[in-house]
Amino acid sequence: MEDQVLMMLRGQVSGIILGTVFLFIGLVACGIAVVRGGSRIRLLVWFGIFSAMYGARILAMTPAAFSLLPRSTWASRHYVIAIITYLIPIPALLFWLELSLGKLRRFLQITVVAASVIGIAGVCSAFITESPYRFLPYNNLLVIWCFLALAVVNAVPSLAKRFLVIRSRIAAIGTLVLAVAVLYANLQFLFRLPYHPFFEPLAFAVFVFSLGYVAAEKIFGDERRLLSIENELAIAREIQSSILPSSVPALNSLRITVAYHPMTAVAGDFYEFIPVDQDRVGFLVADVSGHGVPAALIAAMIKVAMQSIVSCAHDPPEVLRGLNRILSRQLRSHFVSAAYLWLDTEIRRASYSAAGHPPLLRWRDGVLERIESNGLLLGVAQDSDYPVCKMSLNSGDRFLLYTDGVTEPENTLGDSFGDSKLEQVVRNNQSRPPAELSDQLLSEIRHWQPASTTQQDDITLIVVDVV
Repeated sequence: MEDQVLMMLRGQVSGIILGTVFLFIGLVACGIAVVRGGSRIRLLVWFGIFSAMYGARILAMTPAAFSLLPRSTWASRHYVIAIITYLIPIPALLFWLELSLGKLRRFLQITVVAASVIGIAGVCSAFITESPYRFLPYNNLLVIWCFLALAVVNAVPSLAKRFLVIRSRIAAIGTLVLAVAVLYANLQFLFRLPYHPFFEPLAFAVFVFSLGYVAAEKIFGDERRLLSIENELAIAREIQSSILPSSVPALNSLRITVAYHPMTAVAGDFYEFIPVDQDRVGFLVADVSGHGVPAALIAAMIKVAMQSIVSCAHDPPEVLRGLNRILSRQLRSHFVSAAYLWLDTEIRRASYSAAGHPPLLRWRDGVLERIESNGLLLGVAQDSDYPVCKMSLNSGDRFLLYTDGVTEPENTLGDSFGDSKLEQVVRNNQSRPPAELSDQLLSEIRHWQPASTTQQDDITLIVVDVV
């Protein structure tokens, strides 16, 4: 008697192992979908439910596994098997729906509706009429029809290219193996063919592992592409660094500091110094709309354009007009805000013009002034004109040129750092050297934002003191 029990258990070990593995895989897939989210969450969810239900059905069909439950549930074993059999086509079809295109997708949408109707009818029949297998022939016919269609699409490369999102020879082989097993299992039920208990579970295992192979291949491919992109971004970062000034100019009567913090590897902010001699210098700050590589390419174009207008560095409106003429034909859907400050310490004069840029700040004799002399953004109109503001230079004057990345960061309440906070920091640090003021301002911006918030825009800040 004991030998017979042991032989029976040995014959069920494979079913217990396979059922547990498929149930575990399904639950893990659903867990990953919940944690990671993303555009493919439905694909993982439907696969997880499909796999978990398949594993649960194998366990329910294994008496030794079902016997672990309370004895009062043993009589419901056939009902559990029938209900899972009725419902399992629904997540399976929804899984393939996420991977299908065109007419195949419409076919599967209709089939999901049909599977739902049969499933509801079968479950109701199991509970109300106590006939759990009454609608099973309809379920079997639907499954046969669907898997025949999927087998044909996966077997014919031209159809796979036309109707499937993912085209992989390994996934196609796994699908065909499962399709053959499912078709045989359903035909066996209808036509009393020889029963092979582990044919379909093993085929499902091949299908699952083929999907795992495709997923691993995609992950490794994505990692290779990501590494390639990161390498290219590193090169782009080096190139962009090379177009920015390598140091601040050492000039008579001026103390200059610069802070430049890109939001990403490359930035749309740009700054340039145009030192003519020890007493005259121009400062350009520009901010390209958008972020990342497209904005960085335009910033590089500004660098090239600046070389052609060095001769008019003493004339801020002409500098901006020249940049606008050169860039207007190239910017397309992008725009550039810019500000240009010219300082001549020999005759103690300054000139300032801007193109849709935040105001220049000037600290003089305990008073902080906002100097706005704005024209249109660069790239809006090819023949734009730019007003100029001319000022005297006094010892103790302090100028701040910056991009809107300084004023736009938000706190937990959604309030921007803003002009008033910026001006407050400048007033509170009026006696500090330019470098210390710059560090303090950046520190205030970091503390203003929530610790978990990443930088939302490129930041550029130039502080100039007249001595």
